[in-house]
Amino acid sequence: MAMTDNLEKLLKDGADSARLRFGLGSAYFNQRQFIEAIPHLQACIDMDPNYTAAYKLLGKALIKTDDRAAARVIFELGLPIAIASGDKQTEREISAFSLKLSQDGTQP
Repeated sequence: MAMTDNLEKLLKDGADSARLRFGLGSAYFNQRQFIEAIPHLQACIDMDPNYTAAYKLLGKALIKTDDRAAARVIFELGLPIAIASGDKQTEREISAFSLKLSQDGTQP
């Protein structure tokens, strides 16, 4: 059974949480199922607006689905949260992805 299957079962059984949604979004992302990852990462942010890693991964998933405008918005929302929470790694990564989007359109 794939990790996504296990996590989807937990979700179906009512174990919904920001952490579960991030795990599910991350698992789909790692399987290159970017469209499937997006709603779970967005749900993670909706449940916990301070979950900085979700902004980074959601932005990357949006880039992979060619929704660069939405990715910019997510990065713009996530960057100040990463800064405020002291999450330097996510701050650096979001800044780098945002710069790539504005410079040449290459995918991170």
